[in-house]
Amino acid sequence: MIKRPDNPDGNAHRVITFLTRDELDFLDKIGKDALFSAGTKLSRSKIISAIVDVMRRLGIDGTGLRSKKELEKRIIKAMKREREGEQKNGTVL
Repeated sequence: MIKRPDNPDGNAHRVITFLTRDELDFLDKIGKDALFSAGTKLSRSKIISAIVDVMRRLGIDGTGLRSKKELEKRIIKAMKREREGEQKNGTVL
């Protein structure tokens, strides 16, 4: 187990995943964009962790999912709902 200061209980688990070169390049670009624009590089791990946190906040679950495409559609739908709610409340990120 690895200690993570940004995690309330301080514990993190290693996850090994297989991504395409394009997916890795995309994660690296986000990290480098943060470095050059804000002075702090975001690691692949921190980016993936942020994605998981957002999915949790949006209420995404795996009920009835059969494919990656179905998950992508569910995420996009939840993001649109969130955006519409922000626009109704007058708050925009």
